[in-house]
Amino acid sequence: MPEPRSDSLACPRCALRYPLDERFCAQCGMPLTYAGSVDAEQRASPRQERARKIKPLYSRGELRRVAIGRQQPEAEFIQMLLLEEGVPSTLRRTAGFDVPDMLAAGPRDVLVPESGLEVAREVLLEADIVPAGADPGGSLTGERRSAALLLLGILLGAGVLGLLTTIVVIAQNS
Repeated sequence: MPEPRSDSLACPRCALRYPLDERFCAQCGMPLTYAGSVDAEQRASPRQERARKIKPLYSRGELRRVAIGRQQPEAEFIQMLLLEEGVPSTLRRTAGFDVPDMLAAGPRDVLVPESGLEVAREVLLEADIVPAGADPGGSLTGERRSAALLLLGILLGAGVLGLLTTIVVIAQNS
């Protein structure tokens, strides 16, 4: 048999108490809820603890990639750093990786809302984690490096093909 909730109701907005026959707060019009125990601390779930840390001003806008974790634990560590500053984040498997989603292996994109993007970048720079799209020390990022290598391979292949064509033409003319 469920326990009785309480013998009074309370307004969730202004905390005024009312008898059980009332349904709405007389001051603000909010529906009343059961008051519960007075002076009893309820333990917050881990999910509620995380939600309390999020600053609402950093939760607006489209999601943008701010970092890449090489493995899921590294990406979760980055999420924890961002959450300590009030920036909400989510993880997404990096596109083009062929490990099944159920495994923790493989890179993860760390995404934050646009309003928290600058704060997230500052946090990552302070922690010596290179934000996504940053160009550390003038070197190429992973995506740009792959594109540059592909272009170099195509140009090298075209050069070899041209050299072979020239050799064949010279051999036929002699």
